[in-house]
Amino acid sequence: MAAQDNYNASSITVLEGLDAVRKRPGMYIGSVSTRGLNHLVYEIVDNAVDEHLAGFCTRISVCLEADGSATVEDNGRGIPVGMHAKGITAERVVLTMLHAGGKFDNNAYKTSGGLHGVGSSVVNALSTWMKVRIKTGGFIYEDSYERGYPTKELKDGLLEPIGPTRETGTRISFLPDPEIFEKTRFREDDIKSRLHETAYLNPRLTIVFEDRRPGVEEYIEFHEPDGITGFIRDMNKSKEAVTDVISFSGESEGIEIEAAFQYVNEFHEEVLGFCNNIYNAEGGTHLTGFKTMFTNIINQYARELNILKDKDNNFTGTDVRNGMTAVISIKHPDPRFEGQTKTKLDNQDAAKIVSKITGDEVTRFFDRNLETLKAVIGCAEKAAKIRKTEEKAKTNMLTKQKYSFDSNGKLANCISKDSSKCEIFIVEGDSAGGSAKMARDRNYQAILPIRGKILNVEKASIDKVLANAEIKTMINAFGCGFSEGYGNDFDIAKLRYDKIIIMSDADVDGEHIATLLLTLFYRFMPQLIFEGHVYLAMPPLYKALPSKGKEEYLYDDVALSKYRKTHKNFTLQRYKGLGEMDPEQL
Repeated sequence: MAAQDNYNASSITVLEGLDAVRKRPGMYIGSVSTRGLNHLVYEIVDNAVDEHLAGFCTRISVCLEADGSATVEDNGRGIPVGMHAKGITAERVVLTMLHAGGKFDNNAYKTSGGLHGVGSSVVNALSTWMKVRIKTGGFIYEDSYERGYPTKELKDGLLEPIGPTRETGTRISFLPDPEIFEKTRFREDDIKSRLHETAYLNPRLTIVFEDRRPGVEEYIEFHEPDGITGFIRDMNKSKEAVTDVISFSGESEGIEIEAAFQYVNEFHEEVLGFCNNIYNAEGGTHLTGFKTMFTNIINQYARELNILKDKDNNFTGTDVRNGMTAVISIKHPDPRFEGQTKTKLDNQDAAKIVSKITGDEVTRFFDRNLETLKAVIGCAEKAAKIRKTEEKAKTNMLTKQKYSFDSNGKLANCISKDSSKCEIFIVEGDSAGGSAKMARDRNYQAILPIRGKILNVEKASIDKVLANAEIKTMINAFGCGFSEGYGNDFDIAKLRYDKIIIMSDADVDGEHIATLLLTLFYRFMPQLIFEGHVYLAMPPLYKALPSKGKEEYLYDDVALSKYRKTHKNFTLQRYKGLGEMDPEQL
């Protein structure tokens, strides 16, 4: 109660200027992890790209300096240095005041990625120091800051020129503040990937990346004259192509769209959305417009070609995009994003315009390229068949209650529901299963007998894989779904057993069974292996009973040869299978 009594007018804090940014940096850059750290570079680069979109910049340089700082330089017009209405140079306004910049004036920038006027000032606030060098109007100007506060005196509110130049542009160097960020070392791979994406989206722009940090020195120049068509080719360079790259563009109501897509022989989709060169990780209305219209087009063609009969349901959007790699890039004069990090576009007019242009251009292309159309519909047919097979399998096998017996009653489950303590033994045959059930600790150990060799999933189609009784039984027993690529329902967090132990016989057939099981897990449940949940039991092949001394288990023929050299009189028992072992031996 005493603490509540102290809540009064003096408890209300007003954060002036950039103090709010330092107090709650996550609101402006997403996080203070390495992702947020790299975002500082992206904010400055995006401003330079906006200069390119405005027609004044052809080259951007990004350098990770040896001291841990970053430098971004462009050959655009340069940040204005004239007197602002606030009574100081416009450069100070841009770098020290939130919601200040040229992006609010449509005469300065027709389209831009920076909309809220906080990018450069946020970087300034979250840096130990920032240095700015501007070339404009025939002169060079410099300014400097520490944690968002200027350290250089102005003369009559303006920066004094330090020399003449015939060039134009802006160079900003900054050192991230360790008081703000968990780590202050930039992740170069992410930055290079982002810069390369930007080069694909701007075919007439050259972006240079340089890393001067000791031990990782690097210099790369990104220039992609083929644009997003080259972007698609690069993403699919190691995949089997079903179609060529198909591209189209258009403009309506001031919104420009550029798109490209290609189908490959893969069971997943990869559709990337960009607005004003900003990657929208969570998609948005532009992707919704493209996906909806593309699905409608394919369904319409499928019925016209009599591939879909009257009794057939339409292909779903997921069916139609099976195997698709696409890039949708739009230029919007007034985009609305969800959050400063711009992960999702929210303009409804974007959906309408993208849908309209996609409908016109894609229909025009398919009308002239029937074989490509049939290949795309073929991908949708394959996906629909897999989906229906999986839905049927789920209905039959995956809707049972957790920790229940499977349909053929062979799973002898454990009592505990604590998955971190539970184990499941996959054993070969009913006889081995019987011995294992008697030998187990029923509190924590489950036994699942299987009938000999399971299906070789490397040679079987997905519908046959899902129809296989042994595989369905294992899917049901594990409880974590099946295959990210096909069913999109695999969730390692739902795994009911911490250890999955393959316990096959010690002979060649047993090794073959273990190999088939491992292949199944690797292809369709790889996280089971990657996260260390899969084990191989090592049953002995022989049991040696010497005339004197202790009995000994021998695991292979090599071990038997060594044993013969040291023992003369002994009786040898060969185990044909685990079923020959009694519970105590198991």
